[in-house]
Amino acid sequence: MFRIANHYVSITGIILFVIEVLILMASVYLGTSIRFFSSTQLFSSPFADIFPEAGAFAFVMVFSMTALGMYQLDYRESFRGTLHRLMPAFALGFGLITLVFYWAPDLYIGRGILGIVLLIAASGIFLTRIIFFRWSDLSLLAPQIMILGVGEAAKECGELAENNYGHHKFKIVGFVPMPEEDSLVLSLTILPVSGSLSSMAKKYNVNEIVVAVQNRRSGSFPIQELLECKLNGVKVSDAATFFERELCQIRVDSLQPSWLVFGGGFDQGLLRSGIKRSFDLLASLILLIATLPIMIITALLIFIEDRGPILYRQERVGKDGQNFMVMKFRSMRNNAEKAGKPQWAAENDPRTTKVGRIIRKLRIDELPQILNVLKGEMSFVGPRPERPYFVKQLCEEIPYYNVRHSIKPGITGWAQVRYQYGASVEDALQKLQYDLYYVKNNSLFLDIIILIDTVQVVLFGKGGR
Repeated sequence: MFRIANHYVSITGIILFVIEVLILMASVYLGTSIRFFSSTQLFSSPFADIFPEAGAFAFVMVFSMTALGMYQLDYRESFRGTLHRLMPAFALGFGLITLVFYWAPDLYIGRGILGIVLLIAASGIFLTRIIFFRWSDLSLLAPQIMILGVGEAAKECGELAENNYGHHKFKIVGFVPMPEEDSLVLSLTILPVSGSLSSMAKKYNVNEIVVAVQNRRSGSFPIQELLECKLNGVKVSDAATFFERELCQIRVDSLQPSWLVFGGGFDQGLLRSGIKRSFDLLASLILLIATLPIMIITALLIFIEDRGPILYRQERVGKDGQNFMVMKFRSMRNNAEKAGKPQWAAENDPRTTKVGRIIRKLRIDELPQILNVLKGEMSFVGPRPERPYFVKQLCEEIPYYNVRHSIKPGITGWAQVRYQYGASVEDALQKLQYDLYYVKNNSLFLDIIILIDTVQVVLFGKGGR
């Protein structure tokens, strides 16, 4: 695991990405060779001249696979699961590459060649992924971790590692108990304390120690032993960092204020702000032009259905707790909150209109927020803005909720592409943990990843209600 612009990226994911890019490019050369029955000229003229075509094909297909979540690795993925994810990705890729050929005819490689190339590429990537996930099943390749603590945080770390929810597969050698800590883990997994942590790490061939102890101020906390482990080459991580690295979220229940204060990230400097604002303006103008026909049709359908207002304005909380009026296409009846009290959105919400259910599912109702971005009230990517009524409630019930208001809210965000549509305090807590990760590690690189992942949300209505 390493970081690109503060965002944690899986090394195995990068390796798989590079291999698949090479497969996609090679499939263009091989497909062209087969089409013209001349394998001896595979890398000679004129085949050496099709590098732009190979590059364009690889870029489009990788974009499609990324947009449909194929690089959000699931080590438990089955043969059928791999096939079910690959088919729509290649269908999207075929549609996009057709548009590329239309816009840039010089990159056109012919329908016959394209069919052969798609077959070779799909077969190569399918076999690569089957081998990759079978290879990842080998327990000998999994890093061995030892968890310091037996309480709630230790239990959650163990569940994360054992169930392969994160970027890596781990093998837990056991938990090390601490004095004055109630055990919440199975007694069979608690290691007998014999000697120092360093000697135990050596005995069990430990690669990493995860510190999941809430109370670190007691005299029994083995800070010197942990330092000795680190000096001997054993990685030492605390629970908050472990969750951040593996789940790309910041867990509130394992968080300590000092970690937020003294940890890295939270870059809100002038350079980052300037880059983000420029990106917001460019992306918003492009999206406005691209979706203008859709917005016009949507406006007409809303008006035809019940002759009500087309746009809906609602007060939301923005940067630094300042309120503003967010604009959306109206998806509910005019009297949706006639009781006068704000309500959480619900699955298959009965207050929505027929047109509203469709535009919510496809997130078309969010498009007028482009105007909020152009006005500077919102960003293109950021935490979703919430209503003042709910913000007050959530700030009282959830620690650190106000941290998400340190940056501008966004049309789409890390929580939106990683978690379902929020409809309760519990959902708000889960989404906050992703929002905190974004606030801490936001960058142009992460913004681009979120925008690509948003394609899957729009195409499949993921999380829409």
